[in-house]
Amino acid sequence: MDFHLTDQQQMYVDTVSKFVRTEILPSVQKMEKAHIFPWEVVRKAWDLGILNLSIPERIKGYEVDILSTALIIQELSYGDSGIATSAMCNDLANAAIAQHGSESQQDAFLKPFCEAPLMASFCLTEPGAGSDNSAMTTFIKKRDDGRYVLNGSKCFITNASYASQFTVFCKVGKPTGNFMACVIVPVSTDKPPDFSQQAEGREHVLPTGGRIVVGKPEDKLGQRMSNTAAVTFEDVVIGPEQIIGDRRLGFQYIVDVLDYARPMVAAIG
Repeated sequence: MDFHLTDQQQMYVDTVSKFVRTEILPSVQKMEKAHIFPWEVVRKAWDLGILNLSIPERIKGYEVDILSTALIIQELSYGDSGIATSAMCNDLANAAIAQHGSESQQDAFLKPFCEAPLMASFCLTEPGAGSDNSAMTTFIKKRDDGRYVLNGSKCFITNASYASQFTVFCKVGKPTGNFMACVIVPVSTDKPPDFSQQAEGREHVLPTGGRIVVGKPEDKLGQRMSNTAAVTFEDVVIGPEQIIGDRRLGFQYIVDVLDYARPMVAAIG
């Protein structure tokens, strides 16, 4: 087995290493103490092209292989594991769309992340459903008009306070249903998040119906530059075009996304 990096992979390592030395390490202690989301660092990382690595080449214009993705996350983690976690969780949220979404869904839900430095949230964990995903109770219920209504609460959600889009895993039909679905909930807002100070909770009233309530960010012992909060979905109207793939195969999509993410989690470690 050849453990040498290709020229392209070494270029990624060198580029991100320089970025960490110049943009993260000089002020990491100050940012950590302030517990403020490092928006300027995230924006510059987006400018450099080291965010949203799971987005397909058809949309983004270039492709980053899984080993290069892990190398990029590892170098970011040297600067700060919280920043690396927020970057990785954008891909966690978008990977389900990249892997199982139709071309029209990829265009609708992934292109915005190539056009602006946006944040996304992967909504899986619940207060009563951690490792046992089958215990989740968030669910969608179909209405007579063919649309669905999403209700439920998630916890420990990365990027939640600043997310422009939520990838939500939920039961189908009722909280005790046997099938799971993956739904995408974009957030339309006239006022962008204020990254200059720590969020104290947020509410999104959706134009299509329903609201999303984001709780006060968790005050964590570590990874303080990675925003984490609870999210509640109240009567959020979901169109069929917001359901990724087959609405009965959500559990398989969870497995696929977590398989994609495991190398990145290892790289952070």
